[in-house]
Amino acid sequence: MRTRDLLDLLALAALWGASFLFMRYAAPAFGPFALVQVRVVIAAAFLLPLLLANGAWPALRAHAAPVLAVGVLNSAIPFVLLTYAVLSLTAGFASILNATTPLATALIGRLWLGDRIRPLQWLGLAIGIAGVTVLVWGKVDFRPGATHWQSTLAIGAALVGAIAYGAGANFTKKHVMGVAPLAVATGSQLGATIALLPFAVLFWPEAQPDARAWVAATLLAIACTGLAYLLYFRLIARVGAMRAAAVTFLIPVFATLWGAAFLSEALTLQMAGGGVVILAGTALALGLVGSGRRVDAQPESAVARSRTLRGER
Repeated sequence: MRTRDLLDLLALAALWGASFLFMRYAAPAFGPFALVQVRVVIAAAFLLPLLLANGAWPALRAHAAPVLAVGVLNSAIPFVLLTYAVLSLTAGFASILNATTPLATALIGRLWLGDRIRPLQWLGLAIGIAGVTVLVWGKVDFRPGATHWQSTLAIGAALVGAIAYGAGANFTKKHVMGVAPLAVATGSQLGATIALLPFAVLFWPEAQPDARAWVAATLLAIACTGLAYLLYFRLIARVGAMRAAAVTFLIPVFATLWGAAFLSEALTLQMAGGGVVILAGTALALGLVGSGRRVDAQPESAVARSRTLRGER
């Protein structure tokens, strides 16, 4: 795995780790459907000028149907489910449940696409989940006022959202591999916008969200969606679906760091130990430890890289 890809992975984890904090601020004011609609509309508006300036519009137009479908599967569905989850779960707990995404991605890739996964990578997935468990052992809690059934539904929603992310990553690999990442990122947010519009209109909040909620929603859209999906789809194109999905192992680590930095939450030895275990599992899942060929993505030739930049197959 190239240094650039590792840096992209870390940047993506940092952005998505912050997304749970922004959702926690904004979700109560907007509700799931309205917040996600605001999120994807602003993200699409941010990405569209970049798409046009970089000449990637023909790539989006040529692959419109699968790219729009990616938006439904990889944005609209999991965004709504995770936003619903944070209404009853803490941001940290929701990010932990989201860390099951690499396992879902690997299993779906194995069953649907026949991906070969080395034993060390399976071990890395298991260690990553163990590290997340260590990180939060004894600290899992629910939002104040959440009833038992609300918390149960929220946990289920977060887990189904992780499965949707896994399915979306493999769908992207199967149907839009080679399409310019900027075209996929922009088109997916347009697809999510179209899919969610009637639900957002139906469930728009009666009370106007306050300024803090709007700021959180805007940061969630631009940084944690627009910029983040540029990194994510580029990672899928360069290292494959399962390795790109391994970013979610790192999200609870960054969510913990953001909590310490902005919410004055304490850092403990337990958290440090969990972080070390997560990093070890992520390294194995990414294939950074052990020998063997890349199994989730083949190295690109110079011609393929050139086509990817132009948005061609």
